[in-house]
Amino acid sequence: MKTFQNPILPGFYPDPSICRVGEDYYLVTSSFEYFPGLPIFHSRDLVHWQQIGHVMDRPSQLNLDDVWSVLGTEGVRPTGGLYAPTLRYHQGTFYVINTLVGGPGIHKNFIVTAANPAGPWSDPFWLADAPGIDPSLLFNEDGRVWYTGNRVPPAGEQFTGHREIWLQELNLETMQLTGPTYSLWDGALKGGVHAEAPHLYKINGMYYLLIAEGGTHHGHAVTIARSQNITGPYEANPRNPILTHRHLGLDYPIVGTGHADLVETQNGEWWLVALAMRPYDGYFYNLGRETFLAPVRWEEGWPIVSPGTGRIESEYPVPNLPEHRWPTQPICDNFETPTLNMCWNFMRTPHDDFYSLTERPGYLRLRLRPQKLAEQTNPSFVGRRQQHINFAARVAMDFSPQSVDECAGLVLLQNSDFHFRFVVTQAKGQGAIVRLIKRDNGTESILAEQPITAGRVYFKVEAVGQAYNFYIAAVSEAWQTVAQAVDGRILSTPVAGGFVGAYIGMYASSNGHPSQNVADFDWFEYAPCFV
Repeated sequence: MKTFQNPILPGFYPDPSICRVGEDYYLVTSSFEYFPGLPIFHSRDLVHWQQIGHVMDRPSQLNLDDVWSVLGTEGVRPTGGLYAPTLRYHQGTFYVINTLVGGPGIHKNFIVTAANPAGPWSDPFWLADAPGIDPSLLFNEDGRVWYTGNRVPPAGEQFTGHREIWLQELNLETMQLTGPTYSLWDGALKGGVHAEAPHLYKINGMYYLLIAEGGTHHGHAVTIARSQNITGPYEANPRNPILTHRHLGLDYPIVGTGHADLVETQNGEWWLVALAMRPYDGYFYNLGRETFLAPVRWEEGWPIVSPGTGRIESEYPVPNLPEHRWPTQPICDNFETPTLNMCWNFMRTPHDDFYSLTERPGYLRLRLRPQKLAEQTNPSFVGRRQQHINFAARVAMDFSPQSVDECAGLVLLQNSDFHFRFVVTQAKGQGAIVRLIKRDNGTESILAEQPITAGRVYFKVEAVGQAYNFYIAAVSEAWQTVAQAVDGRILSTPVAGGFVGAYIGMYASSNGHPSQNVADFDWFEYAPCFV
């Protein structure tokens, strides 16, 4: 019997939403402060996925560095930005509905559309009077379109975190909500917090409301209710929650299961995608919230997730679909294409051309700018997700610092206040050095430094669990140890807070001062390690 391994999207790919069009499956996840935003994937078998683009890939669509014009705030904090999206398809058009979050309590919902899920996607249609987060759409068979989201109940919170799911009709011609609003459900658990992530389906003549509750950490859960009428009243499944791992202990290998979406295959099977985390070396998960897949069976009018265990497992029999593999992505990017590979992201929206793939063909050039990684801004950073517990990353860089303010190299990033900077810089009166800096809750410390010849430098980081090893070389493969067994737990959400996973990437900065200098990266290699 053929099986597949969970997660189906390893690394920071949370809040999955899925839809089927014929024999094709499409999936989108949240991306928070990273740009381009909302990565979108394609599959034919639900197991093998290929990224085909980003929903929000133009600065004109969304400005994650200055969202004053939309939200009345000057920037997107760490784990602000693009929250949980919903992806749906209707009569030749794909729809993504999403929330842009600035600061606490500052957010706005919008819709974008596309004829092709690979893009281009439209500019946002901003929704007026649409409180709450996690919006979703149902295209009903009677031609009407319905919006669901979460909000504070009109009568007010009965306890901190009390939320309800609400419903209103959407006018596709004006792209605005219209008509009365309806309170549907505030969750299955008495006193349960953060009813959110609603998805409404019509299945066998009944309306099913699938939600998350308990908060997107260890208490996360998936619950469901149903009604004969779209506006309710909704009857809770007496066997709720239909999915949770909160009772399995902090040492369970998969935790935080929730924020799910259902899909039916062309062969009549039902499957569920959901987020979860994989702690390691204690209750720490540097990879963030990942996307998992689980089978669903309907019984007495209710869905049973992962029949027989009720848990998301690390391995399942494959769906009853023809296997469809995609070309394997190379582990090394030589920067020889006219555009960046889809795995690369920036922090917030770029306002100027801080990188180039053409000025020195075959290299990624980063301009040294005053912006710093430790600021809530758009620094000269190009990074990708850490997708494996054990991994190795290597990069070749040409760079000669001209002052003590200039630096460039490799970084491991959780957010602006929790990261490692492994950079070449200049020490006062000493020439070029390599320096490893740890930023922990905003406080910086130098873990190691040593002299190095400016020019061509090779960096390597290897992680075995939470032990990160840092190496440098002036000649390829002639590695010198800079630091070993550095504790990587500051890259985990339980330490740093928020909702994102760790990134690793290339960085250059003049640290608050003007500069004309550049750093050229010849190649970047990332690969899992099997230990």
